Parts: sequence; C-alpha cells; structure tokens
Amino acid sequence: MAKRNIVITGGAGFIGSHVVRLFVNKYPEYNIINLDKLTYAGNLANLKDIEDKPNYKFVKMDICDFEAFYQLMQDEKIDGIIHLAAESHVDRSIKDPFTFAKTNVMGTLSLLQAAKLYWESQPEPYKMVHNYQQSSEPEFIEGNSDSCHIDRLSDQSVDCRFYHISTDEVYGALKMNHPEGIEPPFKTVASSEGHKAYGDEFFYETTKYNPHSPYSASKASSDHFVRAYHDTYGMPTIVTNCSNNYGPYQFPEKLIPLFINNIRHRKPLPVYGKGENVRDWLYVEDHARAIDIIFHNGKIAETYNIGGFNEWKNIDLIKVMIKTVDRILGNPEGHSLDLITYVTDRLGHDARYAIDSTKLQQELGWEPSLQFEEGIEKTVRWYLDNQEWMDNITSGEYEKYYEEMYHSNGKLKTEN
Repeated sequence: MAKRNIVITGGAGFIGSHVVRLFVNKYPEYNIINLDKLTYAGNLANLKDIEDKPNYKFVKMDICDFEAFYQLMQDEKIDGIIHLAAESHVDRSIKDPFTFAKTNVMGTLSLLQAAKLYWESQPEPYKMVHNYQQSSEPEFIEGNSDSCHIDRLSDQSVDCRFYHISTDEVYGALKMNHPEGIEPPFKTVASSEGHKAYGDEFFYETTKYNPHSPYSASKASSDHFVRAYHDTYGMPTIVTNCSNNYGPYQFPEKLIPLFINNIRHRKPLPVYGKGENVRDWLYVEDHARAIDIIFHNGKIAETYNIGGFNEWKNIDLIKVMIKTVDRILGNPEGHSLDLITYVTDRLGHDARYAIDSTKLQQELGWEPSLQFEEGIEKTVRWYLDNQEWMDNITSGEYEKYYEEMYHSNGKLKTEN
C-alpha cells in the first residue's frame, strides 16, 4: 500500500468512529486524521483504543470553516476525504432545520471547495488521475479480492478521492403493499430464514430523489453538490447511500441504544403511531467494511447503495430487543413488554425504506456479514456491558474526557 493522508470527517461519531478504527488498524502506513467538531454526538471516548496509534491524529474543527479546512489540506497534504460529518437525527431536524442546512449543505460545500482548490494546485498527481479516470476503465489485479487499482499513467500519481456518505432517506418512502411480508427477491449469506420484504419496490442507485424531512432534504442537497463538483470541475467523487445503522457507540437518542437503556432501567419505550413503519437495518461494522472497499475500489462518479437486505417493522424490532435484553438480564420472558408506549406519530413519517445493494454486491463483492439476530445480540450485550459509557453519555460527564485526555497532553489540536 502506498502512503496516504486521509481525513475522515465526523470521526468521533457513531459510524465515523468505526471507520476511523478500521482504517487506523488496517492501514498502518496511512496517516488518518479524524476531524470532528465534537457536538453532542461526537465522543472521543469511542476511540480510546486507538488514540495513541502513531498513524492517528485528531483535529477539532467545524466543517463549515472553509479557511481552516483548506489550510489543513495543505498542511497534511490530504489526498483522500471520507465525509461522514452530519447532523442526522430527523426529530432534531424538524425542530431546527437551519442547523441541518448549515452543517449538511454548507459544510459539505466548504470541504468540496477546499479539496478542489488544493488538488488543482498540485503539479501532477490530481490531474493525471483525473485524466486517467476519464480515458479508460480501471485495471484490477486478478485474484485479489480487494481489486487493487493500478494507475497506468504513473506510479507516483495519487488517487485523490472525495467520498461522501449519505442516507437512503433522500429517496423518500416506498409503498408497503405487503404488510404481511413476502419472500424477498434477493438474499445474502447474512439473510435469516424468516427474513421478509414488505413491498415490491426498493431503493436503487437510479431512484429519483424525493426527501420528506428537513434532514433528508439537507442530505439530498449535499449529494447534489458532490455530483455537481464532479460534473463541473472533474472532482474525483463517490457517493453512497446507506440504510439505518446499529451497533456499539451509537448516541442514545437513536432507537436501538435508547430502547436498550430504557428496558434496563424500566422506562417507557415510546413507539410512533402503531409501530408499523419499516426500516432496513445494517450492522455498523459491515458499513465500515463497505466504506473501505468503496473508497479504495469504487469507480469515480458512481453511486453505491449500502443496505442490510434486512427489513423490520419497528414494533417487531422492539419486541426482539425486549426479548434479548430480558433474557440477558435474567428477566422472565415478556417482562418488559408493558414498557411499550404508543405516542403520536412523527410528522411526515415515511412508511418504508428498503435498499437493494445488488450493485455493490456484484461489482465489489461486499455483502453483510451478520444476520440481524446475531447483530442485535452483539449490540445488546455491548451496551449492557458498557453501562459506564452509556451513563457518561447520558449524564454529560463524557465531556470531561476531552479536557482530561487531550487538552492536558497537547494531543488535541484545535483550529479556530
């Protein structure tokens, strides 16, 4: 592997921390810069196990700060950007759409413009790779499952990439015309025997955008800017749209960690409407693997959908969590079912999301590794075994960790 200098934005967040960990451990020859503003959902305690690695650096920065990011590009000679930083909670976007527009749209534009200016200023690498991508298809090494890219123009050129991570919510909603569930048209090694689909339609890379919430509208806008920078300026961009993620280190405002914590403490489990809304769930480490494969081997200007092939009605998912948590805690079966509390439905609540990841599966060989029951078991056990992490998050005590661990030893670099 050639030496690379890669920025991962939002690297202290849920998905970002898993991507940072994977890249730091898998690619010791890379310099990995974790860039995060450390908003309420950013937590450096998520990365305690790799914070002293020689190829890892944390930079506290707002992605909307164009000047600071442009300077960072020059100082660190950045040749790769994996952009995960975003405001992502739908309920928060309904209450405060301005923050979502600023961070998700203007923040992405800031990164794009800084990368464009820096890469265009370089004497050869960016331009040579850009010309190469325009003139021919990539060549791959036969027998290498990772399909390593060979640059036929120059061994010295750098394969610059701006990889933007988005959401399936930009596509809008799918009809749930089979509420009883039907046999899905595709399976993976991770598909369970009881896996069902709740409609005939799925999100494809070609599905027309139709966002329904301020959050999804802001992400759709950022996606359009990324593609526009490729079409207008020749920027080497890639976009992926993923389904709902779950797993360790997720901020407890999201459904799965919130409900695990509430079951443990005998608190109500608020369920929107009748709990009939359907989501496609993906284990976060599988998403990180997909990001790794796509960053290295995905085609420039392409879109890839990343899904779990794993549709669940919210109420069925909640009952699986209740059963799993009660069993692990030694409670009688059904002990926590009385905690389910139906509440007024969310404004503009989409009925069903379901991703078809066949393109990613066929072109780059990725598919989920865990059946959902396996993933939820691992997830529940992690949160129950890491109650101190959860308590620190919910109490706000984790903020002290930043001061004690980084300001005191000088490892925390702040850009103003």
